[in-house]
Amino acid sequence: MTSPQPRAAGPKTLARVDPRSRILAAVGFSVIVALCHRPAALGVGLAAGVAAVGLAGLRPGEVLRRLAPLELLMLLLVVVLPWTASGATIAIGPFDVSQHGLALAAAIAVKGNAIMLALLGLLGTMDEIRLGHALLHLRVPDKLAHLLLFTVRYLGVLRDEHCRLTDAMRVRGFRPGPNRHTCQTYGYLVGMLLARGFDRTERIAAAMKCRGFRGRFYLLDHFVFSRIDVPFAAATVGVIAAIVFLEWT
Repeated sequence: MTSPQPRAAGPKTLARVDPRSRILAAVGFSVIVALCHRPAALGVGLAAGVAAVGLAGLRPGEVLRRLAPLELLMLLLVVVLPWTASGATIAIGPFDVSQHGLALAAAIAVKGNAIMLALLGLLGTMDEIRLGHALLHLRVPDKLAHLLLFTVRYLGVLRDEHCRLTDAMRVRGFRPGPNRHTCQTYGYLVGMLLARGFDRTERIAAAMKCRGFRGRFYLLDHFVFSRIDVPFAAATVGVIAAIVFLEWT
């Protein structure tokens, strides 16, 4: 079992783009937006993130659900930073808050949403096999690509094992509470997960060696650049150039 990918609605334009181009665009865009501070540059970055989600054909409800944990963190920053940062203050109702802290919180919120939207559009609709394949084509170290693939593949297995153990605890009448017994029980739960996970990794490693695994996955087919990659690359360069121009000129 693997983690579900965001479902798409309508024509998926980005699905026809070479995965290597999408990875490079996501990395370059994220780095540039993370370094920006000016509102105009951040606005272009946020618009580009929204456009990426639209080109990927993602449903608005699915996108909002994926953004919900990030928005909670951004809300916490907006609440905390204006009260803790130094500098000139402005009055919001009966309270005086830091103007610099408020601007900083807003900039961080826009950055986070722009990067997350771009990642959802460019990489969120790509399955883990194509992602690992593209990383190998980009000369990412084999061990790092394998770690990504195995992590995604077996997260569901660990989740199922955790569900079985917690169900067994409930069947035996366990009810969590603020006491020593609860802490001890959760300690046993973590220990059993680690022990069973280690045992499963040994069985998986033995099975892969029996099938001839020698530390790398051999690629039977290869990605090729198509006509749609040219306008995609041009649009990516244009967006990054516009952000750089608005930020550093």
